[in-house]
Amino acid sequence: MRFGLTGGLSAIVDFGLYTLLFKVFGLPLPVAKSISFIAGTTTAYLINRRWTFKAEPNRNRFIAVILLYAVTFALQVGINQLCYYALPDQWWRIALAFCIAQGTATVINFIVQRMVIFKIN
Repeated sequence: MRFGLTGGLSAIVDFGLYTLLFKVFGLPLPVAKSISFIAGTTTAYLINRRWTFKAEPNRNRFIAVILLYAVTFALQVGINQLCYYALPDQWWRIALAFCIAQGTATVINFIVQRMVIFKIN
């Protein structure tokens, strides 16, 4: 439940900033998605560490999170761009590409954080 709420809030931060940077400010798609990913991911990490998994700061855990987020960053930006350009030019294209990329990254993040990262002492 907590992971879902945290993910929802982080997705709002990510999608809101992504849409603003891409549609309003005209940044290139991968640049807008990169910036919004960093903002959303930072939000998720801070809330998950304190509230969802109730974990104290830990250097090894932080390094593991950085590695996980580097992988999910590449996947999410790549999947988002691939889907965006593969989908028809409709009003829903940006949202669907975002959801597919976000969904993939969320599943990976949850599994790795729950099974590995927040078990690191």
